[in-house]
Amino acid sequence: MHDQNASARMTQIVERTVLFADLRGSTSMYETLGNSAATAVVTQSVGLLARVVHQHGGQVVKTLGDGLFALFVAPAAAVDASDDMHESMERIGAPGDGRLPSAARQVPLKLQVCLAHGEVIEMSGDVFGDAVNVAARLLDHVGDNETLATAMVVERLDAADRARFRSLDRMQLRGRVEPVHVHLLEAPRHFGDTAATAFGDIAPISQDPEGIRLAWLDIDRIFASPQLPLILGRSPQATYIIDDTRVSRSHARIDWHGGTFQLIDLSSNGTYVLFDHDPEIITLRRGACTLHGSGVIGLGAPPTDSMNPSVRFEVMKFAETSPQRLPPLLG
Repeated sequence: MHDQNASARMTQIVERTVLFADLRGSTSMYETLGNSAATAVVTQSVGLLARVVHQHGGQVVKTLGDGLFALFVAPAAAVDASDDMHESMERIGAPGDGRLPSAARQVPLKLQVCLAHGEVIEMSGDVFGDAVNVAARLLDHVGDNETLATAMVVERLDAADRARFRSLDRMQLRGRVEPVHVHLLEAPRHFGDTAATAFGDIAPISQDPEGIRLAWLDIDRIFASPQLPLILGRSPQATYIIDDTRVSRSHARIDWHGGTFQLIDLSSNGTYVLFDHDPEIITLRRGACTLHGSGVIGLGAPPTDSMNPSVRFEVMKFAETSPQRLPPLLG
């Protein structure tokens, strides 16, 4: 009976905000710095993230090699911790900061943070539950130096913090039947005179360009900037569906940010961009690039691979005359 009572005390169901933080880029750092120096940098960086968690009243459940898993009682504290994590990683990687070797700043680590809220089960020093699974799976979809949060996190924030998030609509997460409504933490924590409101963006929106055209097989669609972000992938919940098994369910995201179209890779096997009139292929592995002019996006392989699906794109100005038919894909 004594053992059963002890076990009961060790297990409890509570409502918490779950935070997963992951550092990308350690592989390149190991190649550049060597095992010993790179291990020291990664360990120091994860230790810094853990200190931020404690400073905001959170609990580090476990460290995960290049990241950590933490719990917070309140969503607002988790969001504040995410802000401080990003700012801290930027500071230690800045020129003149002596905490990292100079070579480490040439291959900086990229921070990705995901937040989910709900009931979790605390048992024998570990934590389980749907919110844990959702936050962990969101790491498949977050870009470098970004924070993603579920709707349950965002709706529990005050109006000022809610205004900092932008809806990415529903995403299909690996191993989960129902899609999850996800938001991107877009606005910086400290606002200037052009503070965001519920009715506008941080900075004036550029009117040039205004749309992006995507074409794959017979699927030829134009998206205006207010319709973004959009997801390219084979999931039925993707905005632009490429029904091919070689494409990830949520392969890449196109955002309208700062007056430009940003392509962000979300896949495990990469996204590739070949601009027209430029022979160099840009490889994105959880990275991002600005789309301009026209070209081809290769999903999972370079656009020069005729066996793999590729999407032609054209950045447009709606004030101009209607564009002509996009040129055929390579191969």
